[in-house]
Amino acid sequence: MIVCGDDALAARLAGELHGVYRERVTLVVPSARESEGVAGRVRASALLGRISAAMNRPAGVTDPWSSGEVVLPIREMAAPEPTEEVLRQAGAERATALALVYNDDETNVRGALAARRLNPRLRLVIRLYNRKLGQHLAELLDQAAAVGGSVRDASTTVLSDADTAAPALAATAVAGTSKVLHADGLMLRAVERPPSGDGEAAEPGLCTLALLSSTVNDPAGTEGSDRSGPQGPLLLPDDDAVAAATGRGALVLQTVTHAVPRSARGLSGRGAPLGRFFSRRLRWAVFGVIAAVFGLAVASWWITGDEPLHVTYVTLLDLFAINDPAVGESTSRQVLQLLSGLVGLALLPLLVAGALEALGAFRAASALRRPPRGLSGHVVLLGLGKIGTRVLDRLRELGIPVVCVESDPEARGLPLARRLRVPVVLGDVTQEGVLEAAKVGRAHALLAVTSSDTTNLEAALYARTVNPELRVSLRLYDDDFATAVYRTLRTAHPAARTRSRSVSSLAAPAFAGAMMGRQILGAIPVERKVLLFARLQVAGHPEFEGKTVTEACRPGAWRVIALDTAGAGDSPSGLMWHLHPGYVLGPDDQVVIVATRRGLAELLT
Repeated sequence: MIVCGDDALAARLAGELHGVYRERVTLVVPSARESEGVAGRVRASALLGRISAAMNRPAGVTDPWSSGEVVLPIREMAAPEPTEEVLRQAGAERATALALVYNDDETNVRGALAARRLNPRLRLVIRLYNRKLGQHLAELLDQAAAVGGSVRDASTTVLSDADTAAPALAATAVAGTSKVLHADGLMLRAVERPPSGDGEAAEPGLCTLALLSSTVNDPAGTEGSDRSGPQGPLLLPDDDAVAAATGRGALVLQTVTHAVPRSARGLSGRGAPLGRFFSRRLRWAVFGVIAAVFGLAVASWWITGDEPLHVTYVTLLDLFAINDPAVGESTSRQVLQLLSGLVGLALLPLLVAGALEALGAFRAASALRRPPRGLSGHVVLLGLGKIGTRVLDRLRELGIPVVCVESDPEARGLPLARRLRVPVVLGDVTQEGVLEAAKVGRAHALLAVTSSDTTNLEAALYARTVNPELRVSLRLYDDDFATAVYRTLRTAHPAARTRSRSVSSLAAPAFAGAMMGRQILGAIPVERKVLLFARLQVAGHPEFEGKTVTEACRPGAWRVIALDTAGAGDSPSGLMWHLHPGYVLGPDDQVVIVATRRGLAELLT
């Protein structure tokens, strides 16, 4: 397998493939100097994965990788871009899968096109931020792979580290949020539930995916990783473990349904109503003038007896003072003309004020809002790049008030913030006064998701001096650095909630699973661990074939959650997710499973 990238995600992904799935990996990074640093992180990641797996393996379960097989070391290459010649040297013509995880979408697209020309049978996993472009690119590359005939194993999977990490980052700011996964016609929804009190029955769900850390509600609780020990989250527990886990929150699978793929959300539903451009007082004044005109027209019709249409026309002429004076007519008609003139004089400044107010409102709509006075209980979001934009969208979906801080006036997420009418403070977060302008002293939580680890750390430390009890969540690329930061901040501020999340550690398992086959639906983060969802054909898997649903489940490794009756690639017709425990899985069955990284690696290899 080949991994091409230029940041920590490439290192984490190569380590995941080598250390968890035991695959032969070629790593391509931009420079030799960077190759040494990335390769070092790969070896450390692989070693750490094996150690943590051994520490967390249940008693009596043997290690599937202890057969004595020799795994070749990771082959390292240095190249600025994944050109056709570079991919040929990396062995793309003979490889099983290729991952393109550069930060730049254009670089990944060019590499994918070149790789498909070299090897139509190559399984491609591409990192793209643009969802619509990714959907069209996957269809194009799959069509190109099928031109030469039926290519069963070739597939193209487009993933985004921003979409994978954003739900976990947003969940750190607000407890009890749900996690929704849309993939390949399926919608899976998991909900975090707090511990039930004495005598309270837990709300029903399809199954318990994980037991959260025993100290998840403790500000100085565990970091929720593989190194948290018995206090950390327990993935895919059995019924006995769930029953014995008193006082622990849980992640419960609530919904598994077929759903149409999510289309890109546009401006529909978020458009600006007229009330945004015209104040309430102005609208009442206009309604009052309309009522006066209607009253004058009715009075004129009652006095003169003319046709309603002609009466309305004459009233409007009087209103705008362009009618002839009512000399020689009845006193009632003259009084009505004077009243119409007075109403017209009142109408003129209202029209001018309305035009000026609408012009100012339209200008304000294209400008960024400032945080309102008296704002409190909000979330301060630092950074509106790729990750920050997705986190902002997620927070607004949850109805959480947000104030954004961004130093780049051309940042990717500013149009979204402008469209959602979210207050934004433009400025360097490390400069004095910027966080104060975002009202961090009265904020509920701080989410630091800029692209710089040091900036996020500096902002968190400064925010803690302003608000010592502030709930802080940091986005950090390196998992070891995230753990060190968490433990240091926890020690310094034991009464405040601190969480750190590594984007690469959250995203890498989903990318690695996709490289093993297209049946991977996606991933749902559980604190700093990850659960993977997959659709598998029972045939060829002795762990499933001929066994009941109960026998096919292995606690801590995988669990069958549904029987897919649609068939791979066909129009979805339904899911059987209330499976009888004694149902025997046949070779023609297709199941939807949830698995840990190690469990999925055992199934796919």
